[in-house]
Amino acid sequence: MFDKCSKDGYRRALEGIEQKTLVHGDKTLMVEFLLQKDATLPLHSHPHEQTGYLVKGRMRLTIGADVREVLPGDSWCIRGGVLHGADTIEESVAVEVFSPVREDSLPSKGKIS
Repeated sequence: MFDKCSKDGYRRALEGIEQKTLVHGDKTLMVEFLLQKDATLPLHSHPHEQTGYLVKGRMRLTIGADVREVLPGDSWCIRGGVLHGADTIEESVAVEVFSPVREDSLPSKGKIS
């Protein structure tokens, strides 16, 4: 599957956070997140493994008991079922891959949790 860069297709995930599913296959799904300064992704967990890369900005990422400030070029991996969340310190762009595919993040589905 190929997909071209486009400004279309973003949807509100939470206040100050928009997401766009870039591509997906049978086992993985890639999402781009646009996060406004001071946006918060509350602590939550899901069964999906999640790997991420910060393209732009600065965030405080919590994974389990570990809290780190992440900068452009930093990456992370969150095992399924682990409590995690984020606070955006400055406007940020992150790309994350989920496995297995998050059905709620497929382009035709509703808001993520």
